[in-house]
Amino acid sequence: MMFRRTLLGAAGAALATALTATTAMAQDVTLRLHQFLPAQANVPKLVLDVWADNVEEDSGGRIKVERYPSMQLGGTPPELMDQAIDGVADVVWTVVGYTPGRFPSTEVFELPFMVDDARAASSAYWQMFEKHMKDTEFKDVHILGTWVHGPGLIHANKEVRTPADMEGMKVRGGSRLVNRLLEVTGATPVGMPVPAIPEGLSKGVIDGTTIPWEVTSALKVAELVDNHTEFDGALYVLTFVLAMNKDRYESLPDDLKKVIDDNSGLEFSIFAGGTQADADGPARQIAVDLGNNIVTLNAEETAAWREAAQPIYEEWVADMETKGIDGQALIDEAKSLMDAYQQ
Repeated sequence: MMFRRTLLGAAGAALATALTATTAMAQDVTLRLHQFLPAQANVPKLVLDVWADNVEEDSGGRIKVERYPSMQLGGTPPELMDQAIDGVADVVWTVVGYTPGRFPSTEVFELPFMVDDARAASSAYWQMFEKHMKDTEFKDVHILGTWVHGPGLIHANKEVRTPADMEGMKVRGGSRLVNRLLEVTGATPVGMPVPAIPEGLSKGVIDGTTIPWEVTSALKVAELVDNHTEFDGALYVLTFVLAMNKDRYESLPDDLKKVIDDNSGLEFSIFAGGTQADADGPARQIAVDLGNNIVTLNAEETAAWREAAQPIYEEWVADMETKGIDGQALIDEAKSLMDAYQQ
């Protein structure tokens, strides 16, 4: 009898230990964060790592975020959104424009000269996402943040001052609307993800690229071209999302959902966009130190570019109408929200 009790006691203790371990394991979560830039680039270092570190700390170590830069989980940058939807990755950071036409409402911020301030635009973007996009265009994924980068500009192997200077150039564009902007200035747009830019420039596949200053440091663009053209206002910006697999989010216990929620949303979006824009200065200084030719167009010189870009607005509004979207209303709302943020 004593031996039987000992066995039962041991079995009970083992069962309790197993249940405790199982419970602990069930509460521990590992999220795989996948994105296309090297780990040392500004967005991974200054935005994504900050988000991941905060989530880990706020969860008391119950959430671990594994970071996979440079497409280490496989695939190509345009596939990142589907990787989040399909669960190949738990969280992805991606350029929305890598899948042209799929999330049309986001393009309102990508119209030429639409955005002057990344924080204001990122704030407006999140508000409009919640109102117009959350349950429609992004219904298959859980969005954690929406933002834009600082002013996009032209980096080229020759000096560019006027739209006419673009004639015949092969230039990498980052989105459908940027490519259209290149077309109306006489350039030939070349579609390629950001990581392909250095090879494209060094091999002469492209004569220049549209990209904000902040990412040029990781890609060493200032060492590959000698000319940079800045505008009065942003020539363009691209839209980004930090997206999470919907089922993965829903599977979390409520307290861990709250950790994710507390590190997502409006304030995070403003932080991300502002941080990206703030990184423009140090990257620009690299080009200055190299003695590169930086052309800064004033308002009068930029006016010719604005005029060349105007038909894109009309085309976009007409295109949105075919999709049942009031494009002009989105333009007006975005401008109003950005103005309100800056007041």
